[in-house]
This record gives sequence, structure tokens and C-alpha cells, in this order.
Amino acid sequence: GNQIGAAFWQTISGEHGLDGSGVYNGTSDLQLERMNVYFNEASGNKFVPRAVLV
Repeated sequence: GNQIGAAFWQTISGEHGLDGSGVYNGTSDLQLERMNVYFNEASGNKFVPRAVLV
């Protein structure tokens, strides 16, 4: 289950233009639309997932 969850977050991060540390490096405004569905914006312009996998 956790491996599937990790793969999901990796895919979603890539689709939204986020690097591995949660910093936006995308090139399209479309990537920023609905970002709050999956991520919360933290300090330092980083985005963190809105879920915790245990």
C-alpha cells in the first residue's frame, strides 16, 4: 500500500511541476491550478502533500 501511495505522490508531483523537495519548477500556469486539491503551500514556496501514509 505504501509503495502505491509513494508512486502516486511522485506522479502527481511531476504533473504539477514539483521537484523532489516540493519546490515548483513548472513552466505552465495550468500546473498551479487546483494545486490545493493535493498539496498545502508551506513556507519557502514549498508544497507538501495533504496526506500522511503510515
